[in-house]
Amino acid sequence: MKVMRTPEQWQTIIQEQQSSGLTIIDYCRQHQLSMTSFYAVRKKLGLSACSFVRAKITQQVEIVEEQPGITLTVGKANVSLPATTSATYLSQLLREFA
Repeated sequence: MKVMRTPEQWQTIIQEQQSSGLTIIDYCRQHQLSMTSFYAVRKKLGLSACSFVRAKITQQVEIVEEQPGITLTVGKANVSLPATTSATYLSQLLREFA
């Protein structure tokens, strides 16, 4: 049995598809809609594919310039440590070298 929808219902369906993040194919499959009808009604209503792409920030990344490492020279030995070495650890290490 064919389901008849009003232009307002189709407009809502088209807007929901655009905001869902799903492709038209996937959206139509999930909601048991005819892709042919979807495209035809979208064209008829003048609701062509939106050129605006909504992006969602899922993870904020902080960009930090890489700092040079720490190099300690004791006699003929060199000890290289990352720049992120804690002050507490560095202090303990220097006490051991003394």
